[in-house]
Amino acid sequence: MLREIHIRDFAIVDQLDLEFGAGMHVLTGETGAGKSILLDALGLCLGDRARSEIIRPGAERAEVSAVFDPPGPEVTQWLADRELDGDDEIIVRRIIQSNGRSRGFVNGTPVALQVLRELGEQLVDIHGQHAHQSLLRPAIQRELLDAYAEAGELRRAVTERFRELREIDRELAELEDRDHDYEDRLALLRHQVEELESAAPSRDGLNELETEHQRLAHAESLIALAQTQLQALSDDDLAAQALIGRAVRELEERREIDPALGESADLLQNALAHLEEGCQTLRNFADGLEIDPQRLAELDQRISELRDLARKHRVEVEQLPETLETLQAQLERLENAGQRLETLRQNRAAAVERYQDAARRLSRLRQNAADQLATEVHQLLGELGMAGAELIPAIEFEAEATPSSHGLDRIELLVRTNAGQSAGPLAKVASGGELSRIGLAIQVATVERASGVPTLVFDEADTGIGGAVAEVVGRLLRTLGQRYQVLCVTHLPQVAAQGGAHFRVSKSEGDGRTRTEVDPLAEAERIEEIARMLGGLEITDHERAAAQRMLARGAG
Repeated sequence: MLREIHIRDFAIVDQLDLEFGAGMHVLTGETGAGKSILLDALGLCLGDRARSEIIRPGAERAEVSAVFDPPGPEVTQWLADRELDGDDEIIVRRIIQSNGRSRGFVNGTPVALQVLRELGEQLVDIHGQHAHQSLLRPAIQRELLDAYAEAGELRRAVTERFRELREIDRELAELEDRDHDYEDRLALLRHQVEELESAAPSRDGLNELETEHQRLAHAESLIALAQTQLQALSDDDLAAQALIGRAVRELEERREIDPALGESADLLQNALAHLEEGCQTLRNFADGLEIDPQRLAELDQRISELRDLARKHRVEVEQLPETLETLQAQLERLENAGQRLETLRQNRAAAVERYQDAARRLSRLRQNAADQLATEVHQLLGELGMAGAELIPAIEFEAEATPSSHGLDRIELLVRTNAGQSAGPLAKVASGGELSRIGLAIQVATVERASGVPTLVFDEADTGIGGAVAEVVGRLLRTLGQRYQVLCVTHLPQVAAQGGAHFRVSKSEGDGRTRTEVDPLAEAERIEEIARMLGGLEITDHERAAAQRMLARGAG
């Protein structure tokens, strides 16, 4: 849900900060006041293409930021996958500079324009003559129909069968490619495996090699260190071992005088034993260590060869054993390709049958749901003043089509806007106002089943209608507001009166400049605004009384 929007130096807006809640919000204002500027700014924030002309004259850049509540676990995971997750909110920000450059941010992290668009499609759906007309996209039409059909279980089954088939096809393609380069690939794998088996040590061997190399490379300094420490600990007359030994003897001699000295004598005796053992271990280490330039050179050469081999396989040296295991597995599969190929072909035939069975069941479910959806939408369109309009879901099961994760149906929502007219695609047949009302009808029909995006925007969905139909539009938008957050730009008082929150867009002039402002309205201000929409320039008590009645019906 959209919680806040902040606009700076955008078009004729100097500064605008608005907060939104749940339910239906309406934006009204006189013609030319700039009611769509807020929607334009929101679209820009969510990835619409920008032009430097949208920067307010005299400013160096325009900036729009929006704050959203995370709509669900899917978007939260989408953000996490891209390392864009925030705390308990999503902050989207867009900056347009006067030189035409644009920058986008999600939760403070710079992102590409495409990322803003992908996120925007999951947060806001704008119905009208704007970029976010998701209803025109076949994929969204399919998702809407599947949500209405409650096809989640069947969709998951189709997806699982598709993944199974794709994995078989991937391995088949690899094996069937042997007709072209089988011998070359086999020879290369054998050479790589032999080379690694002879050259690359095991994981333990790598550790031993590194340890020996480190020891020899620093042998001289290690021997010097051992000798220095032995001198201080054991060999000198004043070494630690001699001093502790003398202390033990003297304490032992006086233990009979005061038994309390015995504890100290015992502890020091233990320390002396550990010291002697440590010195002997250090002496053995020094005696066993020798400076061997020839062996060091051999190890240098060995490590250099391993590094060359790692570069050849584009891995780190420590990954060579794992690379060997991978190549050995590939070689085994390729050497047994004939038998594996026949098994895979049999598996594929069975997988295709399972996939098509699931896809057919999904298609039948879609067909049944499409008929019901068309009936509901037709009834709603009649209430919306489009009595001759029909939604005609075209679902064609294409058994020979390339399998996909969503089945084998070609789905397109066709529409007939007038009786006797031939049906055609939404994008070609419906005008902007008609598309808004068709989108509204579909959203209302699917509201109880389709989750959809959390914020729906309707840009003058009431274009070309009035009277009782306008009140129906308002009622349907209010119904949507019970499930979604709804923002509606309207010029009809019947629609405006249905909103739970009301914003007035106005334009003023001063200092030789034109400015657009958006103000939330209290109850008394709403009455005046709706009365203005009813009566025009001169507002009478009659219009105010009518406005009060409209608001009362809307609240009821």
